[in-house]
Amino acid sequence: MDGMDKWQVRLEPWAEGDSWLLRRTNGPEMTEHVGGPETEERLLARHRRYLAVDPGQMYRVTLAHTGETVGSIGFWERAWRETTVWEAGWGVLPEFQGRGLAARAARAVVEAAGATGKHRYLHAFPSVHHVASNAVCRKAGFELLGPVDFEYPKGTWITSNDWRVDLGSP
Repeated sequence: MDGMDKWQVRLEPWAEGDSWLLRRTNGPEMTEHVGGPETEERLLARHRRYLAVDPGQMYRVTLAHTGETVGSIGFWERAWRETTVWEAGWGVLPEFQGRGLAARAARAVVEAAGATGKHRYLHAFPSVHHVASNAVCRKAGFELLGPVDFEYPKGTWITSNDWRVDLGSP
């Protein structure tokens, strides 16, 4: 197997047994740009939201050749600038970062969101200070629209970049 095939990803729909992944991504190094670690109660509430995302879908990101879980990604509806769009978000476990996995997963989510035929645009809103997530957007084909004030987590305002992919006519 050549080096490129080793890092191909597959998206698996979020399932009841996936709450462990939220705990793994709840450390300071993974939550620095999204408000910091959450309590167990908030993690369980988020897990329930992930299971219930509709419309949209949350996924576990796995290595295609081994099935090993490397992170999570998903898309969901958001009201944005007087319309409804898809929003995407992701996280890759620290030991798998720097291998292009998030960008591959983001390209797969662009395809999944586009296949719904429901909304024309998919947005991502990483903090302007989150260099890695902004690079993922660029590598996955998102267009940078510029900085915006963005509420995340609820009650906390940050400056994010608004990245967008045109999915075509809904």
